[in-house]
Amino acid sequence: QLQLVESGGGLVQPGGSLTLSCTAPGVTLEPYVMGWFRQAPGKEREGPSIIRHTDGSTYYIDSVKGRFTISMDTHKTMVHLQMNSLRPEDTGRYYCAATADDNPDWADFNLWGHGTQVTVSS
Repeated sequence: QLQLVESGGGLVQPGGSLTLSCTAPGVTLEPYVMGWFRQAPGKEREGPSIIRHTDGSTYYIDSVKGRFTISMDTHKTMVHLQMNSLRPEDTGRYYCAATADDNPDWADFNLWGHGTQVTVSS
């Protein structure tokens, strides 16, 4: 079973930046399509971003386009989410997720980390 571990969350002022990282200690992420999801209190979980390393394709929801960038390191061991121009509405718990499905819908992500909290507030 893939054990995903997130890091990099914290408190940041509006307009600031954070980089989240996700790894599975001792395991390559190469067989998986990786995604970042987030959940704010009282809201449904949503998926800001997906990366498919086999062809480098990425996907972003409209609200984060131009502000967030997902990437995978060359060794296929870590996935990052660079978040710029953060807004209070970006606040939430961010989860790293994986799926072996090469062309997944959001519901196909079935391997999850425990999440890292991001709070955007002045």
